[in-house]
Formats: sequence, C-alpha cells, structure tokens
Amino acid sequence: MNNLLYVIAVILIIGWAFGFFFYSATGIIHVLLVIAVVVILLNVIRGSRV
Repeated sequence: MNNLLYVIAVILIIGWAFGFFFYSATGIIHVLLVIAVVVILLNVIRGSRV
C-alpha cells in the first residue's frame, strides 16, 4: 500500500509539472500539487507509526 501511495504522488507531481510548463490551467495544476503533497504527508505520517 505504501508503494501505491508513492506511485500516485509521483504521477500527480509529474502531471503538475507537465501542466505547469505546457498548459495554462493553473487551478487544476495547483490542485494536483496539493493532492500529491497530501498523499506524501499521509504516507510519511503512517510510516512513522509502524
């Protein structure tokens, strides 16, 4: 499950970077970035409890 969260976060960050440099849909891009950061933080928090 932890690997899946990292994969989702990486995909979202790549999507954000791609959108940031190639499109002007700034609202969607920043939402993707926030979601990626939240997924990474959740993974770090859950990983530290184990």
